[in-house]
Amino acid sequence: MVELISDLGGGKTSFVRGLVAGMGSHGHVHSPSFTLSNEYKAKGLTLHHFDFHRLNEPGIMRNELTEIIQDPQNVVAVEWADIVENVLPAQRLVVRITPTSDNERQVIFEYPKELKYLIPSNT
Repeated sequence: MVELISDLGGGKTSFVRGLVAGMGSHGHVHSPSFTLSNEYKAKGLTLHHFDFHRLNEPGIMRNELTEIIQDPQNVVAVEWADIVENVLPAQRLVVRITPTSDNERQVIFEYPKELKYLIPSNT
């Protein structure tokens, strides 16, 4: 489970594009701002990309997200996760993307020690 935190247009979907490519998928990655979620399949896994920016009430999305997170064949990336915070697992990778200039971003990874294996040692 990956929680993506950044400002609007900050690079969250670009990060997911890298995840999808790293999984070996050739799917066209675009922001699910209006559809709430997109799926990308690769190597027996499915990456579920959620964007809850326009969601005022989680409704059934809370149930759907809970179900998807519980399946070990799913990789989940969530943008604007505040509205579903109580559904997200405590042990998750948080990726904070902050602008340092017009064309550069700083990426900070926050994770419990159990997920350290996900992060390259030079990060």
